[in-house]
Amino acid sequence: MNATQLTAPGAYPGLHLQLHDSGILEVVIRNDRTLNSVNADAHRALTRVWRDIDDTPGIRSVLVRGDGRGFSSGGDFTLIEEMSSDFTALTRVWKEARDLVYNVINCSKPIVSAIHGPCVGAGLAVALLADISITAHSARLLDGHVRLGVAAGDHAAIIWPLLCGLNKAKYHLMTGEPVSGIEAERIGLVSLTVPDDELLDRAWKVATQLAQGSPTATRWTKYALNNWLRQAGPTFDASLALEFLGFTGPDIREGLSSLREKRAPNFAEDAPL
Repeated sequence: MNATQLTAPGAYPGLHLQLHDSGILEVVIRNDRTLNSVNADAHRALTRVWRDIDDTPGIRSVLVRGDGRGFSSGGDFTLIEEMSSDFTALTRVWKEARDLVYNVINCSKPIVSAIHGPCVGAGLAVALLADISITAHSARLLDGHVRLGVAAGDHAAIIWPLLCGLNKAKYHLMTGEPVSGIEAERIGLVSLTVPDDELLDRAWKVATQLAQGSPTATRWTKYALNNWLRQAGPTFDASLALEFLGFTGPDIREGLSSLREKRAPNFAEDAPL
């Protein structure tokens, strides 16, 4: 993989990649119609791009952000519906969700996320797994799994307890309570928060600082620190399995219907276990 192939238009649906002269690769999540939601093609792209970034020479750091009014509004309803009704689609997305997390963790290049507006779903996974995460004050981070009717899988169990502690992680992941950019920094969920109009400048400054440092020192420090996340691998694998088991049950159908109809969900009164 070379930089020309990596940044070729259409190489990663839903993403726009540009390698700047400084060695900073800018990754922009882009879907103009649905606030950067992630459909099946974009989910696949967001999974494999990190492995390709790792293999591409000339990249010294990565800055990932959302286009327009937000970072990402999460998985689109069509993809969620497909997962709840098609076993092949379900298993495909399970593998992608697993690989997305591990590919970001194992990408040797340092990653900076610039988070503004809504940040949900796979976009939230990338944003929080980035080595340096920076929010705008008005950003709104939300793990919406329980609202949808499935367990909080994706990235949540592998990193939230490590970042903000088990109590805060349980509160936000079990209630679905969103976190503002300011609150996210206060509880340790992100690295920094800045006023909205300073977000991109600060993110570029950090990405530039990482790009200008010793590549071996920076990358090997990342590798060692990310062993904390690798140790949580069994917890992550269990959460992901339980999330996807939930896609075979009735609550996911009610959760999706209620979101589409913009009403409160009417979930089952009890669980079989």
